[in-house]
Amino acid sequence: MAPSAVETATITVPAVSNWKLAAAANHKDQYKELSPVEFDPDSEAGKKGFNAAKYPRYLPTWNPSQKYPPLQPFEHYEHGKDADPSFLDLLPSGTSVNHLTPTIGTEVSGIQLSSLSAAGKDQLARFVAERKVVAFRGQDFADLPIEKALEFGGYFGRHHIHPTSGSPEGYPEIHLVHRGAGDNSVDQFFANRTSSVAWHSDVSYEQQPPGTTFLYILDKPEVGGDTLFVDAVEAYNRLSPLFRERLHGLKATHSGIEQVNAAAARGSIKRREPVVNEHPVVRTHPVTGEKALYVNPQFTRDIVGFKKEESDAILKFLYDHLAFGADFQARIHWEEGTVVVWDNRVTQHSALIDWKNGQRRHLARITPQAERPFETPFKA
Repeated sequence: MAPSAVETATITVPAVSNWKLAAAANHKDQYKELSPVEFDPDSEAGKKGFNAAKYPRYLPTWNPSQKYPPLQPFEHYEHGKDADPSFLDLLPSGTSVNHLTPTIGTEVSGIQLSSLSAAGKDQLARFVAERKVVAFRGQDFADLPIEKALEFGGYFGRHHIHPTSGSPEGYPEIHLVHRGAGDNSVDQFFANRTSSVAWHSDVSYEQQPPGTTFLYILDKPEVGGDTLFVDAVEAYNRLSPLFRERLHGLKATHSGIEQVNAAAARGSIKRREPVVNEHPVVRTHPVTGEKALYVNPQFTRDIVGFKKEESDAILKFLYDHLAFGADFQARIHWEEGTVVVWDNRVTQHSALIDWKNGQRRHLARITPQAERPFETPFKA
């Protein structure tokens, strides 16, 4: 997911000859699966007639002084392997558990994630791996000090710092999804597109992409702004044995170059140099052993060793298969106090830009990295 911003917190920008250019550059939208939103430093129209942000400390900033070296490999410890499959520490008696579909999506209420023990966190990782995406209602994440929210997320892996996105001042580990109040870019976007759906797995171009991932709501429109998720395990299982067997052993390139270049073209920041990595087309989950399709139209570029036309044909089939699989998808409706936890290794998702009242949509993502994608042998 990617943010767009009309209102931001203030940070210092380097001196340039045109102060308007400096201000605009500091508030540019990051690369989007959707269209960018230009910030007008002379206009407050995006704020008039709307409520102020509920969580101003979470408003996005783009600090050009944030520069980081290339990410280095690290040994990821998957806590889901330690989980008691009874889930008694995560889902004690009295907890409400509602499955949205047979294979993907669950709503849980009656527990507080921030109060989980280590055993409960281990079970959270496994439960989310099994259910793919889980919406926890009535959570206090948004009201915690940001460092406490990050401490919780850090249990599940090394924090990923996005190369271009807006973040709360002083907390580049938080990725913000923000469409500001009064944002009129939706009409501009649909002038050239028929749909806002953009399936992806977050930053899959990294050598060690995210695993257990957290997104929590700060502000939301009254109606709309849901998030779609697709079960990439069930998508794999729906394929014929012969086709699944042919996909095994294949690798695809995932590129972050286009994302960083698009951000740079709009004057945004670049925290790290972009990378390209190869990952298996079929990925195995380290806890469940389930196999999932691991290609997405936002970041996957080609299948290694195939000619362009061959690669394009296979990737288009896989993209369409995932996108049209309504019978292995779940739609998460955001409510105040919701934390959505999903496993980026076995799902893809897309925000829906469908609300029409100009209200703010503001969320924060904590993105722990996991192991380097691997594949286990094919079994019919």
